[in-house]
Amino acid sequence: MKNKEHTRQVRDTVVKKFKAGFGYKKISQALNIPRSTVQAIILKWKEYQTTANLPRPGRPSKLSAHTRRRLIRDAAKRPMITLDELQRSTAEVGDSVHRTTISRILHKSGLYGRVARRKPFLKDIHKKCCLKFATSHLGDTPNMWKKVLWSDETKIELFGNNAKRYVWRKSNTAHHPEHTIPTVKHGGGSIMV
Repeated sequence: MKNKEHTRQVRDTVVKKFKAGFGYKKISQALNIPRSTVQAIILKWKEYQTTANLPRPGRPSKLSAHTRRRLIRDAAKRPMITLDELQRSTAEVGDSVHRTTISRILHKSGLYGRVARRKPFLKDIHKKCCLKFATSHLGDTPNMWKKVLWSDETKIELFGNNAKRYVWRKSNTAHHPEHTIPTVKHGGGSIMV
């Protein structure tokens, strides 16, 4: 069991005394620390030329760098992939890990699970028409817009489901087409409000 670490000042004193020609035993008696500790401090100083605490390596990662890159690539390519699917794909490779390990790897790369936004399904022709309408009415006065009857349709759930779908995405990419769920209005289920 490892005891407390000695302060940097004590370690520097050990090195100074060693440079002055003192032996391990005399340094140990003078500073009242074990001889093995003095030896360890001096060996570390000889190898790294410092008495500062160096970063420890920690526990090795359970997944290889190749598998981590593969997970990130899969989540970026198919944003609606689930953690269970990613877990199964890593198990096929031979790395059996928990779902939280996978989500941590994705979080470190900047991908987070977020609820997909629902946007109307617009084709390019629809987008061009909307842009044309907006540019043609740029000069209209506020009084003219007061005369316009604004209406909207609401969809009653006849088709599909309204369950939340999650996507893996980076911040500020919520409205990218691959991170949204297209919605469609169809006959029989809409009410004019």
